[in-house]
Amino acid sequence: MLPIMLQLYNVREELAKDFEGTLLQVAGIGYKYVELAGLYGKTPAEFKAGLDKAGLTAISAHVPYRDMIADPAKIIGSHLEIGCKFIVIPYLNDDDRSTGPNYEFVKKCIVNLGKFVNKKGAVLLYHNHDFEFKLYNGKYALDDLYDTVPASLLQTEIDTCWVNIGGVNPAEYILNYKRRSPVVHLKDFFMPEGLKAENMYELIGLAKKADPNAKGGFEFRAVGSGKQDIPAILKASEEAGASWVVVEQDKPTPGKTPLECAKDSIDYLNGL
Repeated sequence: MLPIMLQLYNVREELAKDFEGTLLQVAGIGYKYVELAGLYGKTPAEFKAGLDKAGLTAISAHVPYRDMIADPAKIIGSHLEIGCKFIVIPYLNDDDRSTGPNYEFVKKCIVNLGKFVNKKGAVLLYHNHDFEFKLYNGKYALDDLYDTVPASLLQTEIDTCWVNIGGVNPAEYILNYKRRSPVVHLKDFFMPEGLKAENMYELIGLAKKADPNAKGGFEFRAVGSGKQDIPAILKASEEAGASWVVVEQDKPTPGKTPLECAKDSIDYLNGL
């Protein structure tokens, strides 16, 4: 089994209420490594101290593209100070994606970000959603991005949930990027056949909040409890040369807390 990170976005509300206590709980359910998604008002030194106290190590961080472009030295530097070896572009907004007016310029900016990150001894990654599986110049927009930006400057962080929702087999897609897939996102889900629910994108501000009483729609699930073929994804990740996998669950399974879901995920993975 590849080393497992927990994406701290899973427990964002808990961290906002009790930063140190939540990190201790994350470690207590079996995680040793984490991926960051925000600093919760902490300085890099304070954040690292909290991780050290819990016995956790930060390996990677999701850092908004526009924040990095605005002040790369400060924004990227703060995450490197915490110890992150991978800096991840988590998504691009409407204007910056392949369907927007800025896309070609954005790719040039990503080249510059990759150079900056490399000089600091780290690696730049891109984390996809399913909207990168729209065609652009005759290929998936995600493939266009990776074809345009050299592998030396941009590696992949393939989110297997969004690949699946984009209509592509996640395990097969990972194998397209052998030796370019150091980190893979394990994300499980339930979705009725042929249905895309409006609430899939609410967490990144791209949809209205869903009706909490609605049933039978899209649900994020703990790893191993949804539709994904996790063993096949893990096998492909290893064949592609991945060094890490990340448990990410944007919202908890109905009836469970984020920490309970995080424990279900790592227990499942450790049991394989």
